[in-house]
Amino acid sequence: MKPTTFNKAIKIWGKTSIGDTITSVLFDLEVQKKMLNIFSVGDYYFYIFNIKEAKLVLLSEEAATILGYEQEEMDMTFLVSKFHPEDQPWFLNIENKSVEFFSNLTLAQIPNYKVRYDYRIQKSDGEYIRILQQVIVLQHSEVGGILRTFGVHTDISHLKMEGKPVLSFIGLNGEPSFIDVEIEKVFPIPSSFLTNREQEILLLLVNGFETKEIAKELGISTDTVSTHRKNLLNKTKARNTSEMISMAIKKGWV
Repeated sequence: MKPTTFNKAIKIWGKTSIGDTITSVLFDLEVQKKMLNIFSVGDYYFYIFNIKEAKLVLLSEEAATILGYEQEEMDMTFLVSKFHPEDQPWFLNIENKSVEFFSNLTLAQIPNYKVRYDYRIQKSDGEYIRILQQVIVLQHSEVGGILRTFGVHTDISHLKMEGKPVLSFIGLNGEPSFIDVEIEKVFPIPSSFLTNREQEILLLLVNGFETKEIAKELGISTDTVSTHRKNLLNKTKARNTSEMISMAIKKGWV
């Protein structure tokens, strides 16, 4: 049996949850909730995650309202299993990148960064919504290990539903931010429904190439390019090339 996404995540978290606690950020949940009500861009719930034990310490009651599951059944294993299958490898790759990022920070920098990325999660009715996950470190060890985090999940389906997850590290208290960070694909991303050649041609179309230019770029005939373009329209169910290009950008096909 292949390891589940959660079990793979535990191995990633194990790389960072080392050492004994030396910091405990003062944290008033009531104050935090008031701030979230002001700055949130949608419905949200929040949680505290013990990375060392891979367990939720706290999950706000809003999670049951937004996702529709019973509060008691929503542990971290359950929630990860509800991530969209296409987004699960992205989740692992992003967590792996985050561990790498924090391992290169000084102890003073660790509390001054927020990790932000998005993915889809399934509700109890089978519908998927897109969640924006924002996480800060609550506790770290004397050797820089991340032990506990505070996270907020906000429903941003009204802002973004399609496309690949985007990772950013947001600097606080004067630290620089890193937006749309490149995510190394340590864990394979499921292959597209398009062939490699179709993806090549679609990418060139997105970049403004015409049929003759594509043929010259790829060293194939214009007839072959035209055939691929017809197949692309059929596969994507787009009405025309402009709509297909728009869909490709929104859905992250290239």
